[in-house]
Order: sequence, then C-alpha cells, then structure tokens
Amino acid sequence: MDVSTCLKSLLLAIRQYRNNRSALNASQLQKHIEDVSGLKCGGVLFSGQVLPSECLSGLMEVAGDPNTSHALTGSIISLLAQFASDGEAKEALHSSYNFTGTLAAIIHCNRSTPEEPLVLQCLNVLQRLTYNVRTLHCASHIHELISFLMQHVQSSNDDIVKACLGLMANLCRHDISVQSHIKSQSNVKAFYRALINFLGHNCLTVVVFSLSILSSLTLNEEVGQKLFNAKNIHQTFQLIFNITVNGDGTLTRNYAVDLLVDLLKNPKIADYLTKYKHLSVCLSEVLGLLHSKDPDTASKVMELLVSLCSVPVLRKLVCETVLRPPAPRLQPGTRKGVQARGSEPSLALVHWVTSPLDGPEQCYMQALSLLAELFEEAIDSSLCSSAQSFVELLLQEMLVLLQSPDSTEGDQLLKKHCLRAGRVVDFLLVLCGDDALRMLVSQRLSPEVCVSQVELLLSYSQDLSGSTCTTSNYHLSQVCSEVVLKTLELMSHLRQQMPDMETSFYRILQDQRMVTPLSLALTSNCREQVQVALRILFEAAPLPDFPSVILGDSIAANNAYRQRDGESSIRSSSAGEDASFVGKSFPMVHPEPSGSAHQSIDSLIEKLQNGVELQKEVKDVHMSEIIDVYEQKLSALACKESRLQDLLEAKALALSQADRLIAQYRCQRAQAEAEARKLASLLKDTERKKEDLQTELNDHLLEVERLKSDSQQLLEHNSRLQAVADQHQELKGTYNQLLSRYDKSEGMLKELQAAHISLTQQAEGLRKTNEGLKLQQERTLAEVAEKEQQIKSLKTDVLEKERKIIGLQNDLRRHEEQIHEMEENISILRKELNKTEQARKDTSIKASSLELQKSQLEAKVEKMEEELSKHTQMIAMIHSLSSGKLKGDATANLSL
Repeated sequence: MDVSTCLKSLLLAIRQYRNNRSALNASQLQKHIEDVSGLKCGGVLFSGQVLPSECLSGLMEVAGDPNTSHALTGSIISLLAQFASDGEAKEALHSSYNFTGTLAAIIHCNRSTPEEPLVLQCLNVLQRLTYNVRTLHCASHIHELISFLMQHVQSSNDDIVKACLGLMANLCRHDISVQSHIKSQSNVKAFYRALINFLGHNCLTVVVFSLSILSSLTLNEEVGQKLFNAKNIHQTFQLIFNITVNGDGTLTRNYAVDLLVDLLKNPKIADYLTKYKHLSVCLSEVLGLLHSKDPDTASKVMELLVSLCSVPVLRKLVCETVLRPPAPRLQPGTRKGVQARGSEPSLALVHWVTSPLDGPEQCYMQALSLLAELFEEAIDSSLCSSAQSFVELLLQEMLVLLQSPDSTEGDQLLKKHCLRAGRVVDFLLVLCGDDALRMLVSQRLSPEVCVSQVELLLSYSQDLSGSTCTTSNYHLSQVCSEVVLKTLELMSHLRQQMPDMETSFYRILQDQRMVTPLSLALTSNCREQVQVALRILFEAAPLPDFPSVILGDSIAANNAYRQRDGESSIRSSSAGEDASFVGKSFPMVHPEPSGSAHQSIDSLIEKLQNGVELQKEVKDVHMSEIIDVYEQKLSALACKESRLQDLLEAKALALSQADRLIAQYRCQRAQAEAEARKLASLLKDTERKKEDLQTELNDHLLEVERLKSDSQQLLEHNSRLQAVADQHQELKGTYNQLLSRYDKSEGMLKELQAAHISLTQQAEGLRKTNEGLKLQQERTLAEVAEKEQQIKSLKTDVLEKERKIIGLQNDLRRHEEQIHEMEENISILRKELNKTEQARKDTSIKASSLELQKSQLEAKVEKMEEELSKHTQMIAMIHSLSSGKLKGDATANLSL
C-alpha cells in the first residue's frame, strides 16, 4: 500500500474516531498509525500538502484530548517522535503544528501521576524536540511545564530526574524569558540547591545537565561566580573533557560540548581555559575523536573546535595542533579496548569535508568552517609554509565539491550543494589572503568550474523566484545570491594569475541575471554582504553592458517590498497577539490544543485555494479570527501584486534601455565605418613609411648583432669576475672563521700558560719544602743514631758496673768472714761502699733519663715519618697534576 493510500485511510480513521470515540475506532486508528510508522514517509508528511497536513492536525487534536487513552496517545507520540531527529520535520513539528504545546498539555493533564510511562515518553520526546531549538515562551502550558520540571527534579525515579533535567537544560539555554520565569518562582533557591547537590551524582549525564542549567541561570550572578570560580572551573573542564573523550553516550557528549561552548562565551572562563595545564593533552584527545566513524560525534567535536577558535590563544593552539601535529604521545585517560587514535586530525577533516551530499549536513559544514578558522590563523601566524602539502591535498579534494550535482537527484541535494559550495568558496577566499596559497589555488582551480558554478546558482535562484513564494525558498534564494557574489569575489582575486578567469569574470558581470543577487545583497542587513556587493559593483559599473538601470529599479522594488512587508508584519503581529490572548483566556473550551485552530484555518485556506469543497463545517473557530486571517492573506497578495507590478515596470524600463542601446549601436557603427575609411588611407601611408624604416631596421639589426656579441663577451667576463668574487667571499668567510678560531685558541693558550706558571711555582715551593723536610729528617735520624750509641754505651757501663757490684758483693762476703779480722778496714770499706752506691744511683738516674729521652725521640721520629709520608703524597699529587697538565697542554698545542 502506497503512502497516499495510507494517509487517506489514516485521515478517515481520525475522523471516525472524532465522531465516535469508541474502543473499536480507537483500535482501528492505532492500527493505521502503526501502518504509517512502518513507512518512510517523513518527506511526504511534512511537504506542506493538504492531505498530510490534515492528518498531522488530526493526530495533534487526538493526542491533545485528555479523554484519549494512554495507549493511543503513546502510539501517536511514537509516530511523531520518529521525525524529531530530522531538521525540517523537527522545525515543522515545533513551529507549524505546535507539537511542543501538545506534549506540554499532555504532561499537564497527567501531572498528578508523574510515574506514568506516558509522562516519561512525553518528557523524552520533548527533550529531543527542544534540543537546539528555542521554544516560544507564550506557547500553551509552558509555564505549567516549567513548574512541573522544577517540582520533579528531586523525584525518586532516576529516569524522570534525568528527563526533567535534560528538558530544563534545553528550555533554559539561550532563552532569557524562560530564565526570568524560573528566577521569579518562589522555590528557585530550593531548585538551585537541588542542582548543586546533583553535581556529586554518580551519573555523569545528570551532572552535565545540572551544570548546563546552572550556567544558563547563574553564570552572571553571585551563585554562578562562586560555582565557576578559579578553584572549581578546572574540575569542570576536566569533567567536560573526560565526558567528551570517554563518554559512552552521544547524548551526554553533546550536552558536555554545548556546556563548554556556552562557558567559552564568558571572557573570564575563556581566560581560565587558556591557563588550564592539561589543555594540550585534552585537545589532542578531542582531536582523536575526529577519526570516529560516528558523524554525530565528529560534528559535535568540530563544533567544539570552532568555538575554541573564537578565543585567540586557543585558536592558535588548535591551529598548531591540527596543521603541525606533535609527535605521537601516550594516550592517558583512554578507556579499555580503545585503540590509539590517529595522529593526523587534518586527514580526518579532509574525510569529513568530502563526505557525500546525502550524508549528515552538519559534518561537512562544520569541517569547512573549522578549516576556514584554522587557515585564517595560519596565515596570520605564518604557519602556511608548514601546511602547504596539506593545502595541496585539500584543494585536490575540495575542488571536486564545486562540481555541479546531477539534476536528476532532486532539489534537496541541490539545496545542500548550494550551502556547501558557499562554505567552500569562503575557505578558498581565506586561502587567497596569502600569496603562496593564492598561487596554489590558481594552479588548481579552472575558470570553467567557477563559471559553471555561477550558472547553476543563477538558474536555480531564478527557478526559486518563479516558484511558490515560501520562507524556505526566499532564504535559499538569498543563500544562492550570496554564494554567487562570493564566487565572483574569488574570481576577482584570481584574475591576475589567470587571464581566462578575468574574461569570464567580466562576462558574468554583464549578465542581466546578476541584478537579483546584487540587489538582494545591497539591500541586505548583513554588513559583509553589502561590502562584497559594493566591491563587485565597483568592478562592474564601468562595463558598457552592465544593467545599472535595471539594478536601480530592482533595489527600489526590494526596498518598497520590505517596507510593505514590515507594515503587514506589524499588523499580523498585533492580530496574533489578540489571537494568543483569546487562546490564553479560554484554553480548555475545546479539546483541540493551542495552535491547532490556526492550523485548521491554514488548511481551510489551502482547500479554498485548491478548489476543494469543504465537507465538514469547522467548529470552534471564531469568525473574527477567520476575518483576520483573510485580511492578512489579502494584504500579502496585495504586496505580491505590487511587487509584480514593480517588476513589470523594471522590465519595461529594461526594454526602453535596450532600444536606446540599439540606437547607440547604430550610431557607433556609422562612426566606425567612417573611421575605417580613414584608417585605410592611413594604412597606405604607413606602408610607404614601413619600407623606408625596413632598411633602417636592417642596419640597426647588424649593429645590434655586433652589440650582442660584445655584450655576450662582457657577460662572460662578468660571470668569471663574479665567480672570482664568490670564491673571494668564500675564502674571506673561511679566513674570518679561522681568525676567530685562532683568537679563541690564543686566549685559551694564555690562560693555560698562566695556570701552568702558577702550578709550577706551587710545585717548586712544595719541592723546597720537601727538601727541607728531608734535611730535617736526616738530622733527626743522625741525632737518633747518636742517642742510640749513647744508650748502648750507657748499657755497657751499667753492665760493667753490675759486674763490679757482683765482684764487690763477693768481696763483701769474704770481708764479712774476715770482719772480725778487718774491723778497722770496715769503716774505710763502708765509706767506699757508700760512694759506690751513690755513683750507682747517679748512674741509674742517668739511665732512666736516657730511656725517657729515647721514648720522646721515638715519638718525634714517628711524627716526622707521618709528616714525611704526607709530604711525599702531596709531592706525588703535584707531580701527577703537573704531568697531566703538561700532557693536556701538549695535546692542546698539538690540536692547535
């Protein structure tokens, strides 16, 4: 069954269920919803046609009805949640069908039972739907949704807590009205305390959600300054980088990157990050993620790198790391099982830049933006020379992206090609800021590529102008015009190096289709577009066929259209405020959610435009609202009619200008014929003069030949002299080098000689001291020998005395026997004996004194020997030093 049949069956089931809310009709509707879920019909559902729009409006009405069963509501939400990841479908659900308000109404109706699976499903879908999308603060039930989230962040269910925090982070980010509403609540301090307590949670996703909410609400307040001060911010950086590099889930990594991107917008925190000591290691780890096969991860990493490039110091660090990568290092903090990431992030960028058009758009767009930032820094910091090989590889791959896609592949790929071509041209314009890189671009880029690119964009922009006037077509036409002007600016930069490029450049400038891009750019509110358009206009204005009158009429028409569009938008905004006031005053009059009435009115107008007969009367629509909508549509049609009238007037002026140009051409042709006849007569005169000058030319040629031979000889002589001069310069440089070496060697020699003289004097003094000590030692030894001889002689005297004493004792015994006989002689002998005793005592005293002198002399001899050994060691050391120094001097002299 095809998609249209399924949608018709679904619309019929929706109408039957609205007429009769029975269980049978509910089961039939749920069955048709499941059938549509199995089909890939996202492009048809959100194409803006009548049938898909009626189906979506009916599903929103059924889902927003409080009486609808939870199972049916859950199946509808599951069906629509499939398209929440697609960009255009997400935008349509958010803005055209108010899916956000419907989900908020469902949560509000079930606020008393937050544990219901339907509530968790709505929270999860809302989190996906509101990611990177700003929610209107005046949408239905947004205040109630915020109160519900603030109340249930402290729930016991972790899934509810995580969903509430993620949704709150989305709503708070870049939305001042939501932030002001939260700060005005009475329980905001308790909410802050709960968020601060979550910073210690074991789930990193909860921590990142809490930090994101706190940064949105309190970054510029006292609480935020305490939370993100210099002491705590480094832990926050480490946490964010760890989650970015090692995070298991894409969701947590995306929120961590968004948090760091938001923090970098604060100059103080950006300065803290430049002083973070682990920044280079973390940056290399983040760059390793570019080798991931997941496009979501790669695009988020590139978004982070582009944000880092907004800080000048970090931009230089990123540029040096990518374009001049360091040597491979150990990978700290990596998970188990993760292989070492590549060391060439530049090659990964080339891979994502050249990804196919039908792939993720954010990948190649972010990669091109990052390359433009890096090469702007490289050109400013003179890193281009080290990146030229990479630029050659990049140009070889990138110029393929400018080739026109196949027209049979559809408008969607053509739109993507226009967007990517704009970024590619931006990058090439950055490269043209350096002379060497501009030369590389001129060697690789051909004029045919630029011309075909401009032709494609001009024809596509003309097709968009002739098709239905929608907001997306208008924006896409502006993008095409901007890319055309950028391509022309690129051609203007390269026309000096490529003559064919200059011809093509001026030919395109005279094309009447250039009026639309120039008029749109000159009336734009973007300063860069106006400056580019003025530069192109400065080049194009002097050209004879440039349609300046048509350009002026187109600018005037655009200004008039802008003025009328502004007036109509003011009237429509006042009518929209009245309608929103009525919707807020009576929110529960009918089961249709807020915004569905406006959708029904749009579908009613589409039916009237397509000639479709209304089969059912639209209920619950006030007549005044219908009248306001008709007035808005009629005013828009009047504006379109006036714009078409202005364009017709511009075309009439163009035709009148063409007639004037034809008349001018005829006059110029007659003048040219008269000038041709004059030139013919002048030609005959010049022929005669030519013959006279030919003879003179031959004479001059002979003289020139002689001069050439002379100049050749002079050039040869000059070359010989130049060779001699070069040789003289080389010899002079060699002489200067040798002279400097000689001066250094002479200085070293003087220093060594002075050191040698001082050491020689020290050695001489030590030698003299040694000789004196030797003489003193010899005298001491002689005295010791004399003393020993005296001791020996004294010993012999003592022995003789002892022998005499023994003899005397023997005589004494004999005399005692003869005592009686020799009494007279006893006194005499006693006197002699006393004398002998006295002599013996004197002799023993002299012997003891001699022994004491001997021991003193022996101690003095030992001291002398110790001093002598010390002196001999000093002399040996002096000799060894003097011999080593002399050897060193000898070797130094030999080397010199």
